[in-house]
Amino acid sequence: MNPRERVLRTFRMREGLPDRVPLQFDLSRNHLEYFSRKLNLPLEITDNPYEDVTWRISSNNVRTALGSDVVVTGASVSDDFKINPNADGTWLNEYGMLMRQGQIYVEVVGYPLAHAETKADIDALKFPDPYAQGRYRDAERMVAQYKNNYFVIGDVEVTIFSLAQQLVGLEKLLVDMMLEAEYVQPLFERCTEYQTQVAVELIKRGVDAIWYGDDFGTQDSLIMPPDVFENQVKPWYRKMNDSLKAVNPDILPILHCDGAVRPLLNDIKEMGFDVFNPVQPDVPGHSAQELKDEFGDIFVFWGAIDQQHLLPYGTDRELEADIKEKIEILGKNGGYMIAPAHIIQDDVSHERVEKFIELCKKYASIY
Repeated sequence: MNPRERVLRTFRMREGLPDRVPLQFDLSRNHLEYFSRKLNLPLEITDNPYEDVTWRISSNNVRTALGSDVVVTGASVSDDFKINPNADGTWLNEYGMLMRQGQIYVEVVGYPLAHAETKADIDALKFPDPYAQGRYRDAERMVAQYKNNYFVIGDVEVTIFSLAQQLVGLEKLLVDMMLEAEYVQPLFERCTEYQTQVAVELIKRGVDAIWYGDDFGTQDSLIMPPDVFENQVKPWYRKMNDSLKAVNPDILPILHCDGAVRPLLNDIKEMGFDVFNPVQPDVPGHSAQELKDEFGDIFVFWGAIDQQHLLPYGTDRELEADIKEKIEILGKNGGYMIAPAHIIQDDVSHERVEKFIELCKKYASIY
Protein backbone atom coordinates (compact mmCIF):
# COMPACT_ATOMS: atom_id res chain seq x y z
CA MET A 1 0.00 0.00 0.00
CA ASN A 2 1.55 3.31 -1.01
CA PRO A 3 1.39 6.38 1.26
CA ARG A 4 -1.49 7.95 -0.67
CA GLU A 5 -3.76 4.92 -0.31
CA ARG A 6 -2.74 4.57 3.34
CA VAL A 7 -3.78 8.14 4.18
CA LEU A 8 -6.96 8.04 2.07
CA ARG A 9 -8.10 5.04 4.10
CA THR A 10 -7.00 6.59 7.39
CA PHE A 11 -8.91 9.78 6.59
CA ARG A 12 -11.98 7.66 5.68
CA MET A 13 -12.00 8.87 2.10
CA ARG A 14 -11.79 5.25 0.89
CA GLU A 15 -13.20 2.04 2.27
CA GLY A 16 -11.06 -0.28 4.33
CA LEU A 17 -8.34 -0.01 6.94
CA PRO A 18 -4.81 1.14 6.10
CA ASP A 19 -1.96 -1.34 6.34
CA ARG A 20 -0.49 0.74 9.17
CA VAL A 21 -0.83 4.07 10.95
CA PRO A 22 0.54 6.79 8.66
CA LEU A 23 3.23 9.19 9.82
CA GLN A 24 3.65 12.96 9.39
CA PHE A 25 6.06 15.49 10.90
CA ASP A 26 7.30 19.03 10.34
CA LEU A 27 10.90 20.09 10.90
CA SER A 28 12.56 23.40 11.71
CA ARG A 29 15.00 24.89 9.23
CA ASN A 30 17.95 23.59 11.23
CA HIS A 31 16.60 20.01 11.02
CA LEU A 32 15.79 20.35 7.33
CA GLU A 33 19.30 21.60 6.59
CA TYR A 34 20.86 18.74 8.56
CA PHE A 35 18.79 15.99 6.97
CA SER A 36 19.11 17.44 3.48
CA ARG A 37 22.90 17.17 3.87
CA LYS A 38 22.72 13.70 5.40
CA LEU A 39 20.42 12.41 2.65
CA ASN A 40 22.19 14.36 -0.10
CA LEU A 41 18.95 16.06 -1.11
CA PRO A 42 18.50 19.72 -2.09
CA LEU A 43 16.99 22.05 0.48
CA GLU A 44 13.68 23.27 -0.98
CA ILE A 45 12.26 26.26 0.90
CA THR A 46 8.84 27.74 0.16
CA ASP A 47 8.56 31.09 1.96
CA ASN A 48 4.98 31.51 3.17
CA PRO A 49 3.50 35.00 3.77
CA TYR A 50 3.35 34.04 7.47
CA GLU A 51 6.83 32.89 8.44
CA ASP A 52 6.22 29.87 10.69
CA VAL A 53 4.02 28.22 8.06
CA THR A 54 7.15 28.09 5.88
CA TRP A 55 8.36 25.08 7.88
CA ARG A 56 5.10 23.22 7.27
CA ILE A 57 5.43 23.46 3.49
CA SER A 58 9.17 23.25 2.81
CA SER A 59 11.43 20.38 1.72
CA ASN A 60 8.83 17.69 1.19
CA ASN A 61 11.65 15.80 -0.53
CA VAL A 62 13.48 15.50 2.78
CA ARG A 63 10.41 14.62 4.85
CA THR A 64 9.13 11.96 2.46
CA ALA A 65 12.61 10.45 2.28
CA LEU A 66 12.57 10.22 6.09
CA GLY A 67 9.17 8.50 6.07
CA SER A 68 6.35 11.06 5.94
CA ASP A 69 3.20 9.69 4.30
CA VAL A 70 1.89 13.12 3.30
CA VAL A 71 3.08 16.16 1.40
CA VAL A 72 2.17 19.61 2.68
CA THR A 73 2.21 22.59 0.35
CA GLY A 74 0.80 26.10 0.37
CA ALA A 75 1.01 29.63 -0.91
CA SER A 76 4.37 31.34 -1.13
CA VAL A 77 5.27 35.01 -1.02
CA SER A 78 4.79 36.77 -4.33
CA ASP A 79 7.65 37.17 -6.75
CA ASP A 80 7.62 40.92 -6.10
CA PHE A 81 7.87 40.74 -2.32
CA LYS A 82 11.30 41.22 -0.74
CA ILE A 83 12.17 41.42 2.95
CA ASN A 84 14.11 44.52 3.98
CA PRO A 85 15.44 43.85 7.50
CA ASN A 86 15.60 46.72 9.96
CA ALA A 87 18.73 47.52 11.95
CA ASP A 88 17.27 45.79 15.02
CA GLY A 89 16.68 42.56 13.10
CA THR A 90 12.92 43.02 12.72
CA TRP A 91 11.17 43.06 9.36
CA LEU A 92 7.77 43.60 7.80
CA ASN A 93 6.15 40.54 6.25
CA GLU A 94 3.71 40.54 3.35
CA TYR A 95 0.77 41.17 5.70
CA GLY A 96 2.49 44.27 7.11
CA MET A 97 3.15 42.64 10.49
CA LEU A 98 6.42 43.60 12.17
CA MET A 99 8.24 40.32 12.82
CA ARG A 100 11.14 39.19 14.99
CA GLN A 101 12.84 35.84 15.37
CA GLY A 102 12.18 34.57 18.88
CA GLN A 103 14.03 31.88 20.75
CA ILE A 104 12.02 29.17 18.99
CA TYR A 105 9.21 30.68 16.90
CA VAL A 106 8.94 33.83 14.83
CA GLU A 107 7.01 36.47 16.79
CA VAL A 108 4.78 39.38 15.79
CA VAL A 109 5.98 42.52 17.58
CA GLY A 110 4.03 45.14 15.63
CA TYR A 111 0.39 44.84 14.53
CA PRO A 112 -0.88 46.72 11.48
CA LEU A 113 -4.37 47.00 13.01
CA ALA A 114 -3.25 47.79 16.56
CA HIS A 115 -5.48 50.87 16.60
CA ALA A 116 -8.47 49.55 14.64
CA GLU A 117 -11.87 50.78 15.78
CA THR A 118 -14.20 50.85 12.78
CA LYS A 119 -15.11 48.96 9.64
CA ALA A 120 -13.35 51.70 7.69
CA ASP A 121 -10.08 50.72 9.38
CA ILE A 122 -10.54 47.17 8.08
CA ASP A 123 -11.51 48.34 4.60
CA ALA A 124 -8.32 50.42 4.45
CA LEU A 125 -6.01 47.46 5.19
CA LYS A 126 -4.36 46.02 2.11
CA PHE A 127 -4.13 42.23 2.24
CA PRO A 128 -1.55 40.39 0.10
CA ASP A 129 -2.72 39.77 -3.46
CA PRO A 130 -3.98 36.14 -3.46
CA TYR A 131 -3.35 35.94 -7.22
CA ALA A 132 0.13 37.48 -7.29
CA GLN A 133 2.72 36.06 -9.64
CA GLY A 134 4.56 33.09 -8.14
CA ARG A 135 2.08 32.57 -5.33
CA TYR A 136 1.32 28.92 -6.24
CA ARG A 137 4.31 27.92 -8.33
CA ASP A 138 5.69 25.60 -5.66
CA ALA A 139 2.23 24.18 -4.92
CA GLU A 140 1.76 23.28 -8.56
CA ARG A 141 5.13 21.57 -8.58
CA MET A 142 4.41 19.62 -5.38
CA VAL A 143 1.07 18.32 -6.71
CA ALA A 144 2.61 17.31 -10.04
CA GLN A 145 5.58 15.60 -8.36
CA TYR A 146 3.89 13.78 -5.49
CA LYS A 147 0.15 13.30 -5.91
CA ASN A 148 0.33 9.88 -7.57
CA ASN A 149 1.96 8.42 -4.47
CA TYR A 150 1.25 10.81 -1.59
CA PHE A 151 -1.74 12.55 -0.03
CA VAL A 152 -1.25 16.28 -0.67
CA ILE A 153 -2.44 18.83 1.89
CA GLY A 154 -2.87 22.52 1.10
CA ASP A 155 -1.91 24.57 4.16
CA VAL A 156 -3.72 27.85 4.89
CA GLU A 157 -2.81 27.99 8.57
CA VAL A 158 -3.18 31.30 10.41
CA THR A 159 -6.57 31.23 8.79
CA ILE A 160 -9.31 33.40 10.33
CA PHE A 161 -9.13 33.92 14.09
CA SER A 162 -5.34 33.62 14.25
CA LEU A 163 -4.86 35.89 11.25
CA ALA A 164 -7.11 38.49 12.86
CA GLN A 165 -5.18 38.07 16.10
CA GLN A 166 -1.84 38.63 14.38
CA LEU A 167 -3.16 41.73 12.63
CA VAL A 168 -4.69 43.28 15.77
CA GLY A 169 -2.95 41.73 18.78
CA LEU A 170 -4.51 39.01 20.94
CA GLU A 171 -5.39 41.08 24.01
CA LYS A 172 -7.01 43.86 21.99
CA LEU A 173 -8.94 41.42 19.81
CA LEU A 174 -10.35 39.45 22.75
CA VAL A 175 -11.36 42.59 24.65
CA ASP A 176 -12.97 44.06 21.55
CA MET A 177 -14.85 40.82 20.90
CA MET A 178 -16.33 41.07 24.41
CA LEU A 179 -17.27 44.69 23.68
CA GLU A 180 -18.60 43.75 20.21
CA ALA A 181 -16.49 46.48 18.65
CA GLU A 182 -17.54 47.62 15.19
CA TYR A 183 -14.45 46.38 13.38
CA VAL A 184 -14.36 42.77 14.66
CA GLN A 185 -16.86 41.06 12.36
CA PRO A 186 -15.66 42.99 9.26
CA LEU A 187 -12.14 41.82 10.13
CA PHE A 188 -13.21 38.17 10.40
CA GLU A 189 -15.04 38.60 7.09
CA ARG A 190 -11.93 39.97 5.35
CA CYS A 191 -9.76 37.16 6.74
CA THR A 192 -12.32 34.59 5.62
CA GLU A 193 -12.56 36.05 2.12
CA TYR A 194 -8.79 36.22 1.70
CA GLN A 195 -8.04 32.71 2.94
CA THR A 196 -10.94 31.29 0.94
CA GLN A 197 -9.36 32.76 -2.19
CA VAL A 198 -6.01 31.17 -1.31
CA ALA A 199 -7.60 27.81 -0.51
CA VAL A 200 -9.59 27.78 -3.75
CA GLU A 201 -6.41 28.36 -5.73
CA LEU A 202 -4.76 25.42 -3.97
CA ILE A 203 -7.83 23.26 -4.66
CA LYS A 204 -7.72 24.20 -8.33
CA ARG A 205 -4.13 22.99 -8.41
CA GLY A 206 -5.11 19.57 -7.09
CA VAL A 207 -4.56 19.35 -3.32
CA ASP A 208 -6.58 16.70 -1.50
CA ALA A 209 -7.24 18.64 1.71
CA ILE A 210 -7.17 22.14 3.14
CA TRP A 211 -5.45 22.53 6.49
CA TYR A 212 -6.78 25.42 8.57
CA GLY A 213 -4.84 26.62 11.60
CA ASP A 214 -6.39 28.63 14.42
CA ASP A 215 -5.96 28.22 18.17
CA PHE A 216 -9.07 28.47 20.35
CA GLY A 217 -7.50 27.17 23.56
CA THR A 218 -4.75 27.76 26.09
CA GLN A 219 -2.80 25.14 28.03
CA ASP A 220 -5.65 25.00 30.54
CA SER A 221 -8.93 26.17 29.01
CA LEU A 222 -10.71 27.88 26.14
CA ILE A 223 -9.38 31.24 25.01
CA MET A 224 -12.89 32.73 24.95
CA PRO A 225 -16.35 31.84 26.33
CA PRO A 226 -18.17 29.18 24.29
CA ASP A 227 -21.07 31.52 23.46
CA VAL A 228 -18.69 34.15 22.07
CA PHE A 229 -17.03 31.47 19.96
CA GLU A 230 -20.37 30.20 18.70
CA ASN A 231 -21.77 33.61 17.83
CA GLN A 232 -18.72 35.52 16.59
CA VAL A 233 -16.23 32.95 15.27
CA LYS A 234 -17.93 29.69 14.32
CA PRO A 235 -20.06 31.02 11.42
CA TRP A 236 -17.01 32.14 9.43
CA TYR A 237 -15.52 28.64 9.34
CA ARG A 238 -18.82 27.15 8.23
CA LYS A 239 -18.97 29.79 5.49
CA MET A 240 -15.43 29.05 4.32
CA ASN A 241 -15.93 25.29 4.34
CA ASP A 242 -19.19 25.64 2.41
CA SER A 243 -17.37 27.76 -0.18
CA LEU A 244 -14.59 25.20 -0.59
CA LYS A 245 -17.04 22.29 -0.87
CA ALA A 246 -18.84 24.20 -3.62
CA VAL A 247 -15.58 24.21 -5.59
CA ASN A 248 -14.75 20.56 -4.87
CA PRO A 249 -17.20 18.44 -2.83
CA ASP A 250 -14.44 15.90 -2.16
CA ILE A 251 -12.03 18.34 -0.52
CA LEU A 252 -11.17 17.34 3.06
CA PRO A 253 -11.23 20.16 5.67
CA ILE A 254 -8.69 19.73 8.48
CA LEU A 255 -8.42 21.95 11.55
CA HIS A 256 -5.21 22.51 13.47
CA CYS A 257 -6.28 23.89 16.86
CA ASP A 258 -3.92 23.99 19.82
CA GLY A 259 -4.96 24.05 23.43
CA ALA A 260 -7.57 22.48 25.67
CA VAL A 261 -10.49 22.65 23.24
CA ARG A 262 -12.48 19.51 24.03
CA PRO A 263 -15.60 21.61 24.88
CA LEU A 264 -15.61 22.87 21.28
CA LEU A 265 -15.16 19.57 19.45
CA ASN A 266 -18.83 19.17 18.56
CA ASP A 267 -18.84 22.77 17.30
CA ILE A 268 -15.70 22.06 15.28
CA LYS A 269 -17.45 19.12 13.65
CA GLU A 270 -20.49 21.29 12.91
CA MET A 271 -18.15 23.82 11.28
CA GLY A 272 -17.38 21.15 8.71
CA PHE A 273 -14.10 19.61 9.88
CA ASP A 274 -13.47 15.88 9.59
CA VAL A 275 -9.87 15.73 10.86
CA PHE A 276 -8.77 17.19 14.21
CA ASN A 277 -5.14 18.19 14.63
CA PRO A 278 -2.88 18.34 16.64
CA VAL A 279 -4.73 16.57 19.50
CA GLN A 280 -2.46 18.45 21.90
CA PRO A 281 -1.58 16.05 24.73
CA ASP A 282 -1.22 16.85 28.43
CA VAL A 283 -3.97 19.47 28.50
CA PRO A 284 -7.33 19.06 30.29
CA GLY A 285 -9.82 16.88 28.45
CA HIS A 286 -7.36 15.46 25.93
CA SER A 287 -6.85 11.94 27.24
CA ALA A 288 -6.32 9.77 24.18
CA GLN A 289 -8.76 7.13 25.40
CA GLU A 290 -11.50 9.64 26.24
CA LEU A 291 -11.15 11.42 22.91
CA LYS A 292 -11.25 8.15 20.98
CA ASP A 293 -14.25 6.90 22.93
CA GLU A 294 -16.27 10.11 22.68
CA PHE A 295 -15.24 11.54 19.32
CA GLY A 296 -13.63 8.70 17.37
CA ASP A 297 -16.78 8.21 15.31
CA ILE A 298 -16.83 11.82 14.07
CA PHE A 299 -13.13 12.71 13.79
CA VAL A 300 -9.93 11.34 12.41
CA PHE A 301 -7.15 12.30 14.82
CA TRP A 302 -3.77 13.61 13.62
CA GLY A 303 -0.94 14.35 16.04
CA ALA A 304 -0.96 13.63 19.81
CA ILE A 305 2.82 13.32 20.40
CA ASP A 306 4.11 15.99 22.78
CA GLN A 307 6.86 18.17 21.32
CA GLN A 308 6.99 20.57 24.30
CA HIS A 309 8.49 18.18 26.85
CA LEU A 310 8.52 14.56 25.70
CA LEU A 311 10.42 14.92 22.44
CA PRO A 312 13.13 17.29 23.70
CA TYR A 313 13.47 16.10 27.31
CA GLY A 314 11.87 12.66 27.78
CA THR A 315 13.82 9.42 27.74
CA ASP A 316 13.76 7.06 24.77
CA ARG A 317 11.78 4.62 26.91
CA GLU A 318 9.18 7.29 27.71
CA LEU A 319 8.93 8.26 24.06
CA GLU A 320 8.54 4.64 22.99
CA ALA A 321 5.81 4.01 25.54
CA ASP A 322 3.88 7.10 24.48
CA ILE A 323 4.09 6.31 20.77
CA LYS A 324 2.95 2.73 21.38
CA GLU A 325 0.05 3.89 23.57
CA LYS A 326 -1.16 6.56 21.11
CA ILE A 327 -1.11 4.10 18.21
CA GLU A 328 -2.89 1.41 20.21
CA ILE A 329 -5.63 3.79 21.38
CA LEU A 330 -6.12 6.38 18.64
CA GLY A 331 -5.18 4.00 15.84
CA LYS A 332 -7.63 1.27 16.85
CA ASN A 333 -9.80 0.49 13.81
CA GLY A 334 -8.07 3.25 11.87
CA GLY A 335 -8.70 6.98 11.99
CA TYR A 336 -5.28 8.15 13.27
CA MET A 337 -2.16 9.68 11.70
CA ILE A 338 0.69 9.92 14.18
CA ALA A 339 2.65 13.18 14.38
CA PRO A 340 4.15 15.61 16.87
CA ALA A 341 1.67 18.23 18.06
CA HIS A 342 3.68 20.97 16.34
CA ILE A 343 6.81 21.62 14.28
CA ILE A 344 9.83 19.79 15.72
CA GLN A 345 12.09 22.63 16.84
CA ASP A 346 15.78 23.00 17.59
CA ASP A 347 15.39 21.94 21.23
CA VAL A 348 15.01 18.40 19.85
CA SER A 349 18.24 16.78 18.65
CA HIS A 350 18.66 15.36 15.15
CA GLU A 351 19.18 11.93 16.70
CA ARG A 352 15.94 12.29 18.61
CA VAL A 353 14.07 13.06 15.39
CA GLU A 354 15.42 9.84 13.93
CA LYS A 355 14.44 7.91 17.06
CA PHE A 356 10.89 9.30 16.85
CA ILE A 357 10.55 8.19 13.23
CA GLU A 358 12.06 4.78 13.98
CA LEU A 359 9.63 4.15 16.86
CA CYS A 360 6.60 5.28 14.85
CA LYS A 361 7.50 2.81 12.14
CA LYS A 362 8.15 0.07 14.70
CA TYR A 363 4.63 0.25 16.17
CA ALA A 364 2.72 1.51 13.13
CA SER A 365 1.03 -1.82 12.37
CA ILE A 366 -0.43 -2.25 15.87
CA TYR A 367 -4.20 -1.78 16.10
